[in-house]
Amino acid sequence: MKCSEIMAKLEELSPLSFAESWDNVGLLVGSREREVESVMIALDATDAVIDQAVLAGADMLLTHHPLIFSPQNRITAEDFTGKRIIKLIVNDICCYASHTNFDVMGMGDEAAERLALEERSVLEITFEDELSQEGIGRVGILPECMTLRECASYVKETFDLDTVKVFGEEDRKVRKAAVVPGAGKDYIRQAVRAGADVYITGDIGHHDGTDALEQGLTIIDAGHFGVEQIFVPYMKEFLSRELPSIHLLSARQQEPFWYE
Repeated sequence: MKCSEIMAKLEELSPLSFAESWDNVGLLVGSREREVESVMIALDATDAVIDQAVLAGADMLLTHHPLIFSPQNRITAEDFTGKRIIKLIVNDICCYASHTNFDVMGMGDEAAERLALEERSVLEITFEDELSQEGIGRVGILPECMTLRECASYVKETFDLDTVKVFGEEDRKVRKAAVVPGAGKDYIRQAVRAGADVYITGDIGHHDGTDALEQGLTIIDAGHFGVEQIFVPYMKEFLSRELPSIHLLSARQQEPFWYE
């Protein structure tokens, strides 16, 4: 089928209108008319991922994070983004990003579902009408009251992580949780306002973490990759159900850093 048909399904799930104004989502490289038989799904369009797509003969690369964020004055092989764009074009691979629109319509609910949060609601409302409220993150009740250490282990098990960074006393009891996959420091105030005991997110720095503690909020930093990696299996399941004739591939990716 054509790339445009796949795009229509993706935008039915996560309409582009839900993306933040600063974001760059949708078809970023390639033609809407491209005939697509196989799609590779990844969190990022890195050199390694694009090489995997080329080697696998994929016709389309679907990512969460956009390959192109800022305006490009020129497309050359001397620039790392330009080099990636050129490789995609030379190999006739379309590249599509579903980023903050998927954060609003997909990622938040999936993270909350995996954590089995009950009585859940949107953490930061970005869209509201007579029928629904949509937005970034979710807040709800954990399956049971647990210590912060137990909650950290629960998060590691839920998202298949080796490590998490924790702000707060390990014996502190937590029951109400907020979750924002990816970089969540900008939503600490909302988590405090929602009355969360623990905030599960990524990319929390020293000052953000200590300031949160001063406001009574503990934090489990699962890393930017840690929770957002659910994008790949989610999209694979969605497309396999909606477009069963398309061959789907999952890119091999991992945290871009390591601990000694």
